[in-house]
Amino acid sequence: MRIFLTGVSCVGKSTIGERLAGLLDIAFFDLDTEVEIYYGTSIERLQQRFLTMYSFRKAASEALVSVLARPESSNCVIALTPSGLMSPYLQIVRKAGGVKVVLLDTPENILARETFYDIDSRLIAKALTKRELALHLREIKKDIAHFGKSFCHADFQIDISGMDAESAALTLKERLPI
Repeated sequence: MRIFLTGVSCVGKSTIGERLAGLLDIAFFDLDTEVEIYYGTSIERLQQRFLTMYSFRKAASEALVSVLARPESSNCVIALTPSGLMSPYLQIVRKAGGVKVVLLDTPENILARETFYDIDSRLIAKALTKRELALHLREIKKDIAHFGKSFCHADFQIDISGMDAESAALTLKERLPI
């Protein structure tokens, strides 16, 4: 079985997905990482090559096709991007089959988990000012509204508010139709 996880940035797709894969003893793939490997460059640098986000997603979806062609992907967890249930990813996910799950959390919890990377995808430490925190919270709310429109394509949504990654993975495992 393939399990596709999506949700807004920093909701916990990669962390929870990796733990879920461990609980199920199956492979785990992080699509962002796979895109960077496939193209040999960071997501940000790759995005700069395209005029639109759709064009970028179309190119990045080739990495998803590549992952799905691997034998170990027949039973796996894949952490998609926030746009993972939007075109062109959605067509690929539907064709591949599996369970599509959206992870939900409050904007405040997501903000607390927010991480920052430089243009080459290296983690950087960044302390936000009170004003920056308010701006980031507003952006997270916008992302929830924007990407939330595509979440109707999921098989189910799970609210992980107040859960740590292990509890969220266990709860998700219980909800899976396996």
